[in-house]
Amino acid sequence: MTERRSFKWPALLTPTGRGIAFGGDYNPDQWPDEVIDDDIRLMRKAHVNTVALAIFSWDKIEPREGEFTFDWLDMVIDKLGTAGIAVDLASATAAAPIWLYAKHPEVLPVDRYGHIVNAGSRQSWQPTSPVFKEYALRLCRAMAEHYRRNPYVTAWHMGNEYGWNNRYDYSDNALKAFRLWCKDKYGTVEQLNEAWGTAFWSQHVNSFEEVLLPRHMGGDAMVNPAQQLDYERFGNDMLLDFYRAERDAIEKICPGKPFTTNFMVSTDQCAMDYAKWANEVDFVSNDHYFHEGESHLDELACSDALMDSLALGKPWYVMEHSTSAVQWKPLNMRKRHGELVRDALAHVAMGADAINFFQWRQSSSGAEAFHSAMVPHAGEDSKVFRGVCELGAVLELLSDAGLQGTELERSDTAILFSAESEWATRCQTLPSMKLNHWHDVRDWYRGLLDAGRRADVVPLAYDWSQYKIIILPTVLALSDTDTRRIVDFAQAGGTVIIGYATGLIDEHFHVGLGGYPGAGNGLLRQMLGIRSEEFNILGSEAEGEPAGITLSNGMTTRLWQNDVTSIAPDTQIIATYQGSAAADWELDGTPAITSHVYGAGKAIYIGCDLDRQDIAHLVGLLSDELPAPSDQTAADSSQTYDARILHTVRRSADGCVRFDCYLNRSGQPTEITGVHGEPVVAYRCESVAKGSYALMRNSVLIMRSER
Repeated sequence: MTERRSFKWPALLTPTGRGIAFGGDYNPDQWPDEVIDDDIRLMRKAHVNTVALAIFSWDKIEPREGEFTFDWLDMVIDKLGTAGIAVDLASATAAAPIWLYAKHPEVLPVDRYGHIVNAGSRQSWQPTSPVFKEYALRLCRAMAEHYRRNPYVTAWHMGNEYGWNNRYDYSDNALKAFRLWCKDKYGTVEQLNEAWGTAFWSQHVNSFEEVLLPRHMGGDAMVNPAQQLDYERFGNDMLLDFYRAERDAIEKICPGKPFTTNFMVSTDQCAMDYAKWANEVDFVSNDHYFHEGESHLDELACSDALMDSLALGKPWYVMEHSTSAVQWKPLNMRKRHGELVRDALAHVAMGADAINFFQWRQSSSGAEAFHSAMVPHAGEDSKVFRGVCELGAVLELLSDAGLQGTELERSDTAILFSAESEWATRCQTLPSMKLNHWHDVRDWYRGLLDAGRRADVVPLAYDWSQYKIIILPTVLALSDTDTRRIVDFAQAGGTVIIGYATGLIDEHFHVGLGGYPGAGNGLLRQMLGIRSEEFNILGSEAEGEPAGITLSNGMTTRLWQNDVTSIAPDTQIIATYQGSAAADWELDGTPAITSHVYGAGKAIYIGCDLDRQDIAHLVGLLSDELPAPSDQTAADSSQTYDARILHTVRRSADGCVRFDCYLNRSGQPTEITGVHGEPVVAYRCESVAKGSYALMRNSVLIMRSER
């Protein structure tokens, strides 16, 4: 495993260098020079203390090959720094200039159909192109040489959202790199053939030079799933290699300052294996864009829970989110009143020490002209900008109160997430193409909140042995090593909850034999005390068939039911399938949910899909089966609040100072009592008595107390 870089947080230009970072992407090259002074005036008004600069400025920095022009950027950085605003300076390689593509069209990516991906958007380049890398690293070195001693540049921002537009490249350069990647991974072609199961459909290769990319093979062709899964890993690794090359080129010239790149984690996207990427940054940062509808806050908290784990509990950076609507979805809803401030403070409550937006000033032209910004088209006299100013003042209050540097307190429950299982659930050869591991993580996260429990979301590859409960929702792929870790966790006294489509394949997409789930050569079945023979798949595509099957405890499954045909003598049946719909498939009376004591712990099997409401109901029913939640967040036993409140705690390293954060998850007012400490933030809240607060919709209450 790659050794993790030491945590290093970017300094602000405050007297102490500390404080919550607040600002956003700044693109002054889109505007005439006379706008810059007004921008800085407005930034000071809004309490902005940091900006990300030059992310898409390659053509402005190098307008012609080898001709670097830094005067304009020097002027902007000097004006910002003089105003006390720190700069997170980008490597500027996310969008290459048109002159580079005109001279070297061979750097353009190729799609799976063999079509060249044309220039004109972001990341129109091959991660494996040696020509493009040469140009990009030359720019990195020029930037580093010029700004190596600039005191206003306090961090480096590599690329931007790696993989947004070039995650999948099928060029000849990619083919050459993929063959080398496979040789490095497998060592011998015999091991590759075994891993890919090439005996099927005459896919045996005699050398690594015969290895192919999973390009388009015809209208109804199906890619070898093991090959596809390795191609996903390869694409992640090639972009990570490119990031490392940029970082190392700058760090060699300009050491000592922290490096990052912005991840893309929300429960609509988690394209890369960020458990690997997190090892390579000095501080973890993320771009998060809200999910419209009633899941808005819960989805944010779920994504942030993964970010906090990727940061190993250290503070992390919101590099981008939106003040209101975006412009790239089919439905671009604006934020409701209060959500601009609420969302930002929710990130803080989940461990973030930096709150930044895309972007500072809303563009008047280009593809993102209708993407909201801190200064909207309406200008300074607008609800959005007044909200930005209000947020900046609140973050300054929290900085003064000492919140920056405190860490989010852990839950006792971990939902395990695996990027490889997320990739695997997209395979078109599974029993159902409606599986989605990441969405199932979100549903379990929300269901637990509804049941009054908060969970952490932790990468499968990380250490989760300190938790009391681990949950594996649709963790489709489990290696023998990871299966053994799970079984050992239960043996040592932990509680394991295994989902209906967990452990069906290994890391090579090989199905375990002897019954389901087959992970670990049957070790997972042994722990669970069950054996399933077949999957029962439902869906609206089957006309006249039932939309769901009822369970004996009143729940309903609508997608996937495992036909459990045998159980161990000491396995407890918690729920069965029942009714006429179950009888149609001979499932009536078949175990759907079971519990099995294993060693000093327990393994609970959820043999079918459940929606968020039924997950919450099940957690309540399993209260006697699950360890009691640790009272980590309550100040004392007099504190009461219901599941409509998301409650987190951030605590100083010495444990002497704590910040209790309360967010109203519901659309209705609610009240909490027994709250201790002094209020630092009472946004859309009202004190109704000592220790009691009424929380309105989109409200946030943050209390500070000392031991």
